[in-house]
Amino acid sequence: MIRCVRMWTGADGASRFEEGELQVGPGRHGKASGLPIDVHELSFQETGGADASAWHQDPVPQFVITLAGTIEFEVRSGQRFTIHPGDVLIAQDNTGSGHRWRLVDGDAWRRAYVIYDDATSLHFRAAGTPA
Repeated sequence: MIRCVRMWTGADGASRFEEGELQVGPGRHGKASGLPIDVHELSFQETGGADASAWHQDPVPQFVITLAGTIEFEVRSGQRFTIHPGDVLIAQDNTGSGHRWRLVDGDAWRRAYVIYDDATSLHFRAAGTPA
């Protein structure tokens, strides 16, 4: 299982999130692996260990794959979730009230941003959804 949190903008303009996982199945090499997802851009970023962000939206829908650091995200309702190294965030709240984050473990946040193709299946399954 690959832990994944999906964050999106609801019909009311508020950012929301749900926990789940990325589906694993027969990959391109015939072994159990993540199912293919068509992407068109990959970039990396590092943020210092004491940083936090102001309220913002994501610039485009994208995957954010945390390589190092533990980050707490908050949406305007006050609900929070934590991302750990190895977790994947599907950031789809590029409109509306947005979110903010803060580093919680003192380590730098190292991450990969992966902008996916609009028409591709993201292979996300929300927690509690039958397999």
